[in-house]
Amino acid sequence: MTTYSKYIDIAIALPVYNTFTYLVPENFFNFISVGKRALVPFGRRKVTGYILGSCKKTTRSEIEIKSILDILDEKPLFPSSIVPFFRWISEYYIYPIGEVIKSALPSGLNLYEYAVISITEDGKNVLKDNSVPPIQREILSSLESESCRQKNLCKIINKNIPNSLIQTMENLGLIISKRELKGGRTRPKLERYVLLTSSEIAIKELSTPKMKIIDALKEEGELSVKKLKELVPSALGLIKSLENKGYISTIKKRVYRDPFGESIETDSAHILTKEQEQAISKVVTSLNKGFSTFLLAGVTGSGKTEVYMRIAAEAIKKNCKVLVLVPEIALISQMERRFRARFGECVALLHSGLSAGERYDQWRRIASGEATIAIGARSAIFAPFDNVGVIIVDEEHDISYKQEGGLCYNARDLAVVRAKLNNGVALLGSATPSIQSYYNVTINKFTELTLKKRIEKRSLPEVTIIDLRKIRDYRGVKKFISSELYEAMKETLERGKQILLFLNRRGFASFPVCASCGKAIRCKNCDISLTFHKGANAYKCHYCGFTLAATSNCPTCGSAGIKLLGLGTEKIELTVKSLFPDAKTARMDRDTTTRKGSVLKLLKGLKNNTIDILVGTQMIAKGHDFPNITLVGIICADLSLSLPDFRAGERTFQLLAQVSGRAGRGNVSGRVILQTFNPEHFSILSAKTQDFKAFYNKEIHFRKSLRYPPFSRMVQIKISGNDKKKTRQHALAVGNLCNTLKRNNKSFIKSIEVLGPIEAPLPRIAKQYRWQILLKSLSVKELHSLIHLMMFRNSSKFYRQKVKVVVDMDPFFMM
Repeated sequence: MTTYSKYIDIAIALPVYNTFTYLVPENFFNFISVGKRALVPFGRRKVTGYILGSCKKTTRSEIEIKSILDILDEKPLFPSSIVPFFRWISEYYIYPIGEVIKSALPSGLNLYEYAVISITEDGKNVLKDNSVPPIQREILSSLESESCRQKNLCKIINKNIPNSLIQTMENLGLIISKRELKGGRTRPKLERYVLLTSSEIAIKELSTPKMKIIDALKEEGELSVKKLKELVPSALGLIKSLENKGYISTIKKRVYRDPFGESIETDSAHILTKEQEQAISKVVTSLNKGFSTFLLAGVTGSGKTEVYMRIAAEAIKKNCKVLVLVPEIALISQMERRFRARFGECVALLHSGLSAGERYDQWRRIASGEATIAIGARSAIFAPFDNVGVIIVDEEHDISYKQEGGLCYNARDLAVVRAKLNNGVALLGSATPSIQSYYNVTINKFTELTLKKRIEKRSLPEVTIIDLRKIRDYRGVKKFISSELYEAMKETLERGKQILLFLNRRGFASFPVCASCGKAIRCKNCDISLTFHKGANAYKCHYCGFTLAATSNCPTCGSAGIKLLGLGTEKIELTVKSLFPDAKTARMDRDTTTRKGSVLKLLKGLKNNTIDILVGTQMIAKGHDFPNITLVGIICADLSLSLPDFRAGERTFQLLAQVSGRAGRGNVSGRVILQTFNPEHFSILSAKTQDFKAFYNKEIHFRKSLRYPPFSRMVQIKISGNDKKKTRQHALAVGNLCNTLKRNNKSFIKSIEVLGPIEAPLPRIAKQYRWQILLKSLSVKELHSLIHLMMFRNSSKFYRQKVKVVVDMDPFFMM
């Protein structure tokens, strides 16, 4: 930013859609820079704002424009090159730009000003003589012990307190309202370091431990107090003594919190196949030559990660930064290990599994240029690189790239947008590409790269389909573990190999039912049945977390006879342990991976062969590479086929093909036993042969005839509230608004289809009643126009108190 700029453009870290112009006092001229935070007045408050650039002209007079109050950062948190990206996201997803930036940055940085209310001496006096109305007395009694915010005061007395009442009590001198800045809890970590300051040291006067400290400092130059304590346990007191004599001095230095685990041995590049060489060559040729997007469609085990690393190495040689997105934290550790083994300490991590401090430090490493490669989950798309040469999206088909809640972005789509804005390369990789991405190949938006063969000429696993309809009347274990799967497991264990068993449903019994009245045991907050978890000895809701003790009677009739129908990973694990008591069995699902490091522990167990059988949900289906796994058993392949979602077939195919691909990645060929009630379904048959093209050609026909994406764009309007009647009324009102605006606009009549309003397939979750409206159109521009008309021109009809309305562009979850 040039020092002559008088005005700057600031995005406020609050849900407001515009940016704002502020005046820069002369004493701040030299400290202003794009990407820094500023403390600014906003209404009656002081809040954090993000500097986006300079404003050379303004129509308002200088007296009207407020001045910034402070600069909060020594160095920018993000480069100026990322600002157009933030603006694009704000416009496309119709989301406040300050909130976009806040979502991108590490949490806990921003400062906000809050009004804190305290009782005065007059207030204490009137409380004693009982001369105030009851509501005022309640407020004063609550404030007598400690000051608090008005919001918290309402909770304490369990009543809504109007602002006018607070103002009245303030005018009477009973209370006083002060404004305080809060927040900014995430800061750089500082550590004390010790260094020699004198060369003339009276050695004879020093004890042996003190000499040990002096010798260590002579050798190293400077050392942290932490390191010296490891060397000399009594170092703290000795340092003070040596400092008093002028021999040493202590300083505070910034240190990075290290999120990485154990050290990793250096890795060398592997010998490439012809297909890998061709794919790498095409991408490398495109570096620094403008924007391009590639879709790397490679079968499972074809060496996509090696392709990513070779391309990253070439990008770094050309002074480009590399961003690698991985769908889930469980996969990041594997990718991080591979990249660190090849590239060393220039790799940074960004994901929600890091502490706030660790994430802040990794962010700073990227922003300062210390790290040239960043690996992370979806939020890593905001990594503060100034020059992104390549953005790699591994498992690009994965639904985990779609953020639900808050800013509902799709990181895969944003990877393409960011590459375009940076004139870089986007490389999307998958064994089972999304229909959307492959359609972009067919219309020449993306360039296809293929890896049709596994590395080292390994064969794809042999897949056997078992028709569960033939054994549906069996009892006990045989109902869900067929004789074919049992025999295959027995043989695999005898050969000393490992097994994966996949079922995309956790818990012990997914459908507990009362034996007396026949009613399902349901969640009191959601319209869904509870799942019985044997380990926790409780019924649990997988949506809101509600639990019911296992000893509970039927809520409907009071009977104690509850039948545990259905199954989940917990039941499979216990069954396997009873069938193969000598085998080491483990389970990988959300219940077993909540603790920090639990995922790594399970993956390490597979790698070190301390686990023989791993039972799991979709967490085990993605990207893991363990050569000793030769058998994959898919317990029931149909769970996602019956969902009321146009992508159900696509998700089923991807999940089955991915989990099948975990088998036979070593020297021994793999086998898959796929159990299903729908053996003729094209998703199942395509997954058996791992034939994506066959699946695509069938699925794309249905999408086109029904005008679903990729042949249209969609917007989902989600309406929810805790009052059933009001939520329904508002959903119908928003639906009427949609249809009225459509009727009154000729271009909308032709281009936009309104579906709904209708109750969501799960009508109530966490006490919130849920409705939805779907808008379909060939034109994003028309959809944006209609949404803008509703949100900004008809806001009084679109929004309503106590009913939440959320707009989701390109929705993924229809439930």
